[in-house]
Amino acid sequence: ELEKNRDVILFIDEIHTIVGAGGASGSLDASNIFKPALARGELQCIGASTLDEYRMHIEKDGALDRRFQKVVIEPPSVADTITILNNIKSKYEDYHSVVYDQEAIEACVKLSDRYMTDRLLPDKAIDVLDEVGARVHLKNINVPQDIVELEKQIEEVKNEKNRVVKSQRFEEAANLRDTEKKLGEALEKAKTLWEDESKTKRFPINEENIAEVVSMMTGIPVKRMVEAETTKLRKMAEEMKGMVIGQDDAISKVVKAIQRNRVGLKDPKKPIGTFIFLGPTGVGKTELARALARNMFDSEESLIRIDMSEYMEKFSVSRLIGAPPGYVGYEEGGQLTEKVRRKPYCVILLDEIEKAHPDIYNILLQVLDDGILTDGLGRKVNFKNTLIIMTSNIGARQLKDFGDGVGFATATRVEQTEENNRSVIEKALKRTFSPEFLNRVDDVVVFNSLTKDDIFLIIDIIMKNVLGRLVNLGLNLVLTAEAKTFIADKGYDVQFGARPLHRAIQKYIEDPLAEEILNFSVKEGDTLIGDFDTAQNKLVFTLQKKPNEKAPKSKEA
Repeated sequence: ELEKNRDVILFIDEIHTIVGAGGASGSLDASNIFKPALARGELQCIGASTLDEYRMHIEKDGALDRRFQKVVIEPPSVADTITILNNIKSKYEDYHSVVYDQEAIEACVKLSDRYMTDRLLPDKAIDVLDEVGARVHLKNINVPQDIVELEKQIEEVKNEKNRVVKSQRFEEAANLRDTEKKLGEALEKAKTLWEDESKTKRFPINEENIAEVVSMMTGIPVKRMVEAETTKLRKMAEEMKGMVIGQDDAISKVVKAIQRNRVGLKDPKKPIGTFIFLGPTGVGKTELARALARNMFDSEESLIRIDMSEYMEKFSVSRLIGAPPGYVGYEEGGQLTEKVRRKPYCVILLDEIEKAHPDIYNILLQVLDDGILTDGLGRKVNFKNTLIIMTSNIGARQLKDFGDGVGFATATRVEQTEENNRSVIEKALKRTFSPEFLNRVDDVVVFNSLTKDDIFLIIDIIMKNVLGRLVNLGLNLVLTAEAKTFIADKGYDVQFGARPLHRAIQKYIEDPLAEEILNFSVKEGDTLIGDFDTAQNKLVFTLQKKPNEKAPKSKEA
């Protein structure tokens, strides 16, 4: 038929599928049947395929490859895509009963180009256009009240008819049947009228609707901030200071990066922020990353935590980005790249970064600079909507061993302590990391050592968790100021931060309480009061029974 009609051009989509199609043992496949006709010019054919599939299927067959002229189609620019969408929008407007304004068309292209990095224009922009049309149309489907009332009346008449039939009042049932029929006709008319109105009524689509759909498709907050979110961002630093004690400078720097991103002022080619948190152990470096995830996403699930002590060997970099071709686990993807592909808006915590092999720092260079990392399968993973935090207690050993040198603790020396600590840590940092790595980091934040006052505030935060567990058991616990002072004295160590405090609470509060519960000394609804006994130099727990039970007994810890 194609030979008879020379004016017909055959278009074959996914043309690589003809290679091997229909070829059984001893017979020709579709591509070999095509070759003579293509060579003689009896057939005019245009085929479409991707570069990868062309290379895998057609390029291997040199004879078939020669018969086609290769034309590489580049994705259109943003301006060209806007023109394409303006030309096709009428079909989507008719189908979804909506109207796209010019700002919405431009937002479709610009937002999809910026945030949907794993696909190309115009395909992703058309997808957004279609999706937002369907969403707005479904949102505005409101069933008229008269139709709801008619359906309700029909249901009532049906129930009444069934009731009178059971009681054998057939004349009354016949009247109800007629009423039901009339109501059914009225319902059909009302539905037809509503459908006709729906076809003529068009709902406008604006930039805000587009941003909402792009946010749903990517998981990245794109839409403009509502007043509640603006207030939350303004108060973010204050809230974080209640979660992480004594590190106001670190909190301020991280929160500013998040505010800059949500307002829309950050460089779109770089991550939201890249920080190195330095300082002694146990001062809240990892806790700040957890608190950030809780504050930004309301859960710690969006924190991608990678313990860098697992990457001490040079070859373990393949676990981050995926194994290279020819190695076991090639198609499984990397621990970091796969998580970011699935959840592009997240906080990445690279814990104890100095424990990793030095060569692993090199693979992070392009992430810190351009926000891109190529995984083992050759896919470019986008890190532009991530907040990258690296923690390290580098230099902490020198501080522990040498402190501030020899001499009396005069006022001048106390003022110089923090300055001395910073200089020791920064020197150790420059010895460990290469200049090109440090130059790509937004900020190096040195955490302060915790003071005795900070420890008192941390006791309250830890005790909230303990009290939560006690409430689940039906018990209550009250600590006096003297008891808190005792716990603070036992759990304070300037070199080890807040971790000794956890151990002190475990030893002096949780262990005695567990013993009391196992001995059946306390029952559900009882209250325990923890106080410090100076004579015995230990914590004493007094049991306060429920009001309807006997007087309290004294229990020692």
